[in-house]
Amino acid sequence: MRKTIFVGVDDGPRDSRLGKSSRGRESSARARSFVYVLRCAHASLYTGYTTDPRRRLAEHRSGSASKYTRSRLPVRLVYLEELRSRSEALRREIQIKKMKKEEKLLLCRAYSDREKLGSR
Repeated sequence: MRKTIFVGVDDGPRDSRLGKSSRGRESSARARSFVYVLRCAHASLYTGYTTDPRRRLAEHRSGSASKYTRSRLPVRLVYLEELRSRSEALRREIQIKKMKKEEKLLLCRAYSDREKLGSR
């Protein structure tokens, strides 16, 4: 199962299943795996993997997630995709990282357009 979830410029994930429950545990029994793309300052892109998109975005925004994004703040989440397993997500991350910048922008734009159509 591959599920793509687009997150707007300053929004958190719109899919309520991405968050943690009130008890602090993940809302599903299995650990979820996500691949994400951030737009950094000066229009650069950063691709990564996480099990908790909200936490990871907060880490990037605070400058504690990676050297690359720390020096290119602010960052915005422009693409988020849920995959079945960690290994599948890591393979997808590598696949996206190998894309040319133009291909990554098209990928992000396609999901941005899909989200706009779905929100009408």
